[in-house]
Parts: sequence; C-alpha cells; structure tokens
Amino acid sequence: MSGGGKKHDWHTRLSHAGRAGTRAYGFVNPPVHRGSTVLYPSMDERRFGASQRLEQKLLYGVMGTPTHYPLEDIIAEIEGGTRCQIVSSGLAAITTPLLAYLKAGEHLLLPDSVYGPARTFANGLLRNLGIETTYYDPMLDGAGLEALIRPNTTVLYLESPGSHTFEVQDVPALAAAAHRHGVKVLMDNTWGIHHFQPFQHGVDVSIQALTKYVVGHSDVLLGSIVTNSDADWERVRLTTLALGQYASPDDCWLALRGVRTMAVRMDRQQESSLEVARWLAGRPEVARVLHPALPSCPGHEVWKRDFTGACSLFGIVLRPDISQGAVHAMAEHLELFGIGASWGGYESLILPTTGFITRTAGSGDFGGQTVRLHVGLEEPSDLIADLERGFSMLPQFGR
Repeated sequence: MSGGGKKHDWHTRLSHAGRAGTRAYGFVNPPVHRGSTVLYPSMDERRFGASQRLEQKLLYGVMGTPTHYPLEDIIAEIEGGTRCQIVSSGLAAITTPLLAYLKAGEHLLLPDSVYGPARTFANGLLRNLGIETTYYDPMLDGAGLEALIRPNTTVLYLESPGSHTFEVQDVPALAAAAHRHGVKVLMDNTWGIHHFQPFQHGVDVSIQALTKYVVGHSDVLLGSIVTNSDADWERVRLTTLALGQYASPDDCWLALRGVRTMAVRMDRQQESSLEVARWLAGRPEVARVLHPALPSCPGHEVWKRDFTGACSLFGIVLRPDISQGAVHAMAEHLELFGIGASWGGYESLILPTTGFITRTAGSGDFGGQTVRLHVGLEEPSDLIADLERGFSMLPQFGR
C-alpha cells in the first residue's frame, strides 16, 4: 500500500492492509469465512477458474479461506517475505518447517537457549525419525558454528533472542556459515517481529508465534511460517498440507483484529519494559538484567547493529544468595503480574525460570535465580511499585 510512490509507515499499513478499502461499501472489518466444501458451477471453473495466487484459490477449506489470505499477506509483509503459511499454533510453526527440511539420517543444529517445546520435539519425534540434533552455545560466532557442521547437517535453527535468557545471536554471521555448507537457516523471530527483518540477514524461513503480539489479547493460539523464495514456499506449503495443518478462520479473524493495534501496543510496551528494566538494573537484589537493549545482556552490541527496537519480554538474574523459595514467594505476592508462561498480551506476567531451563551445551550457568518478565499495557510506575512490594518479601524467605 503506497501513496505518491512512497511506502506508508508500518502503523498505517497495519491499519489498512487486508481490508476492502476506505471507499468500499460495507463494514470496516472483513467477514469470517467458515467452510469445508467449495462448490463450482462447472468442472472447467474448478480447474481453470480465475483466482489470485494458486495457493489462494478456493478448493477446500483446509487450503485456506478469504479470512486466512489477508492475514497471511499482512504477516508476510511484516516479516519482509513473499509467502506466509498460517498454522494452528506457534509450536506448529516450529515443527512444520523442521519436518519439511529434515529426514532420517540428517543432522540439526539447535541453540542451547531454544524454546523448551522445540527441544522436546527434537529429543522425541525427530530422534525417533532418525534425525540427530546437536545443541550449540547461542553465542558462537560463524567459525565456531562451522566446526559443528557435518556432511549430513541440513538445518541450522536460530532463536534470537534466546528463550528465557535472551542471548542475541549474530544471525548474519551464522547464516553465512550455514549457507557456505548448503545448510538451510530457520529462525524463530517472535521476539523480533517488525524490529528484526530476517530475510535481510540471511534467514531462509521465519517462524512466528502469532499468539503473542499479533493476537495481543492472550486468547488465541496461532503460528506463521514465512518464506522468501518459491522453492522454500513450495516445500513448506506441501508439508503443511501433508500434515493437515489448519487454523480456524475465527482465530484468524481475531488475529486480523489484533494486528490493527499491534504497532501502538508494541510501541507502548517497548517504552514501558525499558523503564521497568532500568529500574530493576538499579535494585540491589538484581545481579543482571537480561534485556537486549541494555549492555548487561549477552549480544547487546549485535542487537544494536541488527534490530530497530525491542519488545516487552526480558529476564533478570537475582543475587546468588536469594533462594528459589524466596523468588516464588515474591512472584506470589505480586498483584499486577500474573504467573504465566506466555507473553505479548496486554497484561504483565512473571515466571521464575530456574529449574525449568534445560541446557546441555555449557550455556546454563547464570550465577543466580532467573526470572522472566513480560510488561503489558499497565502504567509502568504501578508495575514498579508492585515489584517493589514483591522484593520486600525476599528477606522473609531466605535471602
């Protein structure tokens, strides 16, 4: 969407993309299209009838509807790719391309900081299919990664920043090393949505948990897989159809509604999270703040080089003399932060993560109890006051 040859700002594009237009008669939002069977007036119409792109031709419900297509186009634009496949959850967006690019006898490289269910998938189903996984230190440089690539290595998987501990990977260097050996690069870009353009940095397939910022209201599970070449699109698309992956059109409609306000929500949450993170950095109970926009986070310099902003999810490491019981008591004492595992919604969350982080490549020594925080749309001063009340509980439970 453009005016006078100039591309509109992304706030404007998210408000208008995928809609009929300002001069079209009817409701502002597109309707929900639910259906399985598609009827055609003749066989010729079914075989040769006009459509948009082939993948957006109405053939059967599982192949998509006019509710899916606008969402797919918007997500592809946000990610800077050419094609998008909507799937049923963020985890489905991880597992589907892994199955598309891996087969028995091949080798996968996963960062040690990877999202837990992705590790479970690799150690379970992929292992049972005869696919071997090596976990690597997420802070490896290109040369270090190349030393791990084998003749049968097929996929390099990236997650930057890392789940729970927010290591920012040098994506261009790692992607370049992988491509020198013919290895495909898949990346979970959920934290970096909009702020990191994966295809400009060497990624082949970008993964999003739309559950987070796109939906924005903690009430829908959705995922997306975006590609930037016809070959990658065909591979992902065929695997998705073979697996019977499908997302409800009602959920897609809710995601379309959520995407309209995503830009303003993310702007607000970025500012608020930085305010809370900087306050935490000055607390005596906190040893380190793991926010990519702060120098204390591993890979901060890479974040400054490659990202245009930050999201609202970050972590902290508490002083080593603070016990796990004290951290749990603190979390339970908070009024505004819910204890929950997701993020990207309008509400703030806290999750003590010590004991829930699995590391096998030597990247698991954090020096204290770890906690993950998500900052929502509340007033930052209220959140800071809530955390201050929580910290007041620590001496009672064995600092």
